[in-house]
Amino acid sequence: MRLSGIVLLCVLPLCAGVTSVSVVERSDVLGGQSTGPAGPYERIIAKVQFALDPKLPQNKAVRDLELAPRNERGLVEFTADLYILKPRDPAKGNGTVLFEVSNRGGKGMLSRFNYARGSSDPRTEEEFGDRNLLEQGYTLLWVGWQWDTPPGDKLLRLDSPIAMLNGQAIRGLVRSEFIPDSRTNMMHLSDRKHTTYAAVSPAVTLTVRPTVLGARRTIPGADWKFNEDRTAIEMESGFQPGQIYEVVYQAENPRIEGLGLAAVRDAISFLKYGGVETLLADQRRFIKRSIGFGISQSGRFLRTFLYFGFNEDEKGRKVFDGVWADVGGAGRGSFNFRFGQASRDGYAHFNTLYPTDVFPFTDVPQIDPDTNKPNGLLMGVSAATMPKIFYTNGSWEYWNRCAALIHVSVDGKMDAPMSPDTRLYVVAGSQHGPGRLPSAAAGAQYPLNPNDHRPLQRALLDAMQAWIKDGKQPPASQYPLITEGQLVRPDQVRWPKSMKAALPEHPKVAYNVSYGPDWETTGVITMEPPKVGKPFPVLVPQVDADGNELGGIRMPEVAVPLGTFTGWNMRTAAAGAPKEMAPTLGSFFAFDKAAIGRRYASKEEYLKTVGLEAEKLVKLRLLLDRDRQRVVDHAAELWEFVQK
Repeated sequence: MRLSGIVLLCVLPLCAGVTSVSVVERSDVLGGQSTGPAGPYERIIAKVQFALDPKLPQNKAVRDLELAPRNERGLVEFTADLYILKPRDPAKGNGTVLFEVSNRGGKGMLSRFNYARGSSDPRTEEEFGDRNLLEQGYTLLWVGWQWDTPPGDKLLRLDSPIAMLNGQAIRGLVRSEFIPDSRTNMMHLSDRKHTTYAAVSPAVTLTVRPTVLGARRTIPGADWKFNEDRTAIEMESGFQPGQIYEVVYQAENPRIEGLGLAAVRDAISFLKYGGVETLLADQRRFIKRSIGFGISQSGRFLRTFLYFGFNEDEKGRKVFDGVWADVGGAGRGSFNFRFGQASRDGYAHFNTLYPTDVFPFTDVPQIDPDTNKPNGLLMGVSAATMPKIFYTNGSWEYWNRCAALIHVSVDGKMDAPMSPDTRLYVVAGSQHGPGRLPSAAAGAQYPLNPNDHRPLQRALLDAMQAWIKDGKQPPASQYPLITEGQLVRPDQVRWPKSMKAALPEHPKVAYNVSYGPDWETTGVITMEPPKVGKPFPVLVPQVDADGNELGGIRMPEVAVPLGTFTGWNMRTAAAGAPKEMAPTLGSFFAFDKAAIGRRYASKEEYLKTVGLEAEKLVKLRLLLDRDRQRVVDHAAELWEFVQK
């Protein structure tokens, strides 16, 4: 370690943006070993102080910013954690900062692009994997943007100020939803044990229902009680697995949640364009480009970031040159409104009615069926600040995250045009995250989907870098089309009759939901539970005779199948609601040995065919040549697995 302890590098007052960087740790990565052309890397962990001018037009999109406390200069101050991995000699880097939107405070891109073991504080060889990103010379950056990230585990956070109205505390509605997977006596008001808003009023309603639109039954107040700090509910008779429990209550002191969007904007702008003199100020001489990458919640964050116009910094400059929203489906999220809960997502059976899958869905404007006015995800992005965009989704996102709404008309009858600056890549037959063997998980009825699409994503990162650096066009979009018969209603899927498992009865549905008359313009929810209006169309990929999906990109193990790969799995009876889909998981239904024998004379023939499919992807720039053998090896593991 080269430097530890807190060192205040700069406290000079500036106009807005980054005003200081306080270093907590500066140390060598992997003991100072060289990682290739970029040489040794270093780690910098720091606290960043920001200041925003509420009067600037670029900050008007931050909800409740005008209600934040201000310093003597009229600026709103806040701090965030920063974690950066960079070449010790920045001149040896590739000139691109690869920023990952932290998913609930963690770090995922080393696992995704380096085949590394996941870690919130990577230190070991296993946690850096094959060093792919380091060998290419990327500067890797994470910044805390959630105020409610759970404590501990070195997760990244943002310290957001509280909105006040004329010096008085603000109260408002909060809705908490909970679905236990096993019998329990306690219901936390937060999602995934995040920090939550405590209930402050005695008027609280607790209900239970079997399905998203099922009738709510009120549980008598005598049957339950709050814990001591009123952040959880205890019920002696217990909460039943698979049931949807919901509590609506009054809370106070809302954090200004949208500052997370501004923190990301200003941190990237600082690295690209400079500002206050700090240890990182010289990066502007070396950082020429930026890519924003986000997985799941973080991908939805980036869609929200674009929607609210945050790709323009306070001086009108472009922030991200490339934006990559991975497995975010058609959603955005609870990232910029009063009493928002950023961790809430929106599955088919859980968290469904939070403001996640809300119009608009497509980049190109369509007519809002509620207001009859045009709106599109990119309407707030100027031509000068428009990034290159990748959307990557899989089968799971069609069944569970309304992914079809990204590329179909609002009535679901035709394919919608894509922006010329956008590419959409759909991985056929994949679950929410990369598949692995062995193929089993608690809470799921069927074997898990082993489809590993990380090799594809490594190739796409190279394509994005070439697009923003050299102007080289990336591979063409690949996704299921209505016109090709590849995208259909769930009841039109030609599911093989020989399959023992039936298709899910309840795919995720996005609804035209009202949270009150002012929510769209002010971010203030006044109606909980929300008023549920008409559904948007649900479309999923069609399948072939094997049950494998048409359209999109088939990884070699799907193109040369040993079974059926799906983007859905079902909850177990023990977890409750066994007719509902299990979160994030896909399924794999192996062919029997006789069927495999009829297709492939031997393992060698099978692997040879897999290799030919891998070669096709290499030629399409959808697989790196150095990853070809890994794909074949993964197929060999799958062969051995199904033979057992």
